[in-house]
Amino acid sequence: MPSFKSHIFAFVLKHTRKKSFASVQGMHKRLKDARRNGDYAPPETVKQRVDITERAVGTMPVFEVTPKGGAGDRRILYLHGGAYLFEITAHHWKLVAEMAERLDAHVTVPIYPLAPETMAPGIVEAGMALYRDVLAQTPADKVVLMGDSAGGNMAVVMAMTAAGENLPQPAAMVLISPALDLSMSNPAIHEVEKTDPWLGTPGGLEATRLYAGDMDFTDWRISPLYGDVSVLPRTLLLTGTRDILNPDTRVFADKARGAGIDVELVEAKGMFHVWPLLDMPEAHEARDRMVAFLQ
Repeated sequence: MPSFKSHIFAFVLKHTRKKSFASVQGMHKRLKDARRNGDYAPPETVKQRVDITERAVGTMPVFEVTPKGGAGDRRILYLHGGAYLFEITAHHWKLVAEMAERLDAHVTVPIYPLAPETMAPGIVEAGMALYRDVLAQTPADKVVLMGDSAGGNMAVVMAMTAAGENLPQPAAMVLISPALDLSMSNPAIHEVEKTDPWLGTPGGLEATRLYAGDMDFTDWRISPLYGDVSVLPRTLLLTGTRDILNPDTRVFADKARGAGIDVELVEAKGMFHVWPLLDMPEAHEARDRMVAFLQ
């Protein structure tokens, strides 16, 4: 049974963030507010927990996060969510710090360019430039791609792009509530949407339009569900049953398993979008699964 704290989060989300996804107008209002107030810097509380340095890959700011006292040889490339429109948040930074500490890992966090100022090809290429940079420093079998929501989408697209460029695959991927089909064409979505306290199709499709531009929404570079999943590394998928992205995650898991990929699917009953980022019992359980998968 979902915890009392999860019900509180769901209630708050329904009366705040849901408005952004309930309509095209709501999405544009939030985008306007975000551009006025956006900040990607890690919070002071996170800076006190871990060591953080900043550098640039091309024009893209990149933060390097390590535990106090130094990291082991594992390298996590963390791609934050936000519909490709919004900056990294304090919730993301807290998860990054925890993964660095618990896995004794070096976590690389790009502040990648956002839509609509930069479109899909430019955003993916920024990610690939960083991936090549990471591979120049760290063996691929020590690299993990991790991302939530749009960041999960980006992780899969990057892995598929790497295969096309004959670059080595990372050792593993961890995808938290990934957005795998931005066309939102799965009819099962509409039933889940009735109870989803956060996401909605009107705002979601508008976010896709702002990101994809004139590209087909079913192009694998936009919706990796339609790509060649056989090239992917072993993958952990975390999805909640009250998330409209859940039906596509199930389809993706089945497709990847059918292609011979080692996939672990964690389906949390009653959970909503990116719940592992929040401070509640179910999130702590999900983070334990992530750590166990990577250990």
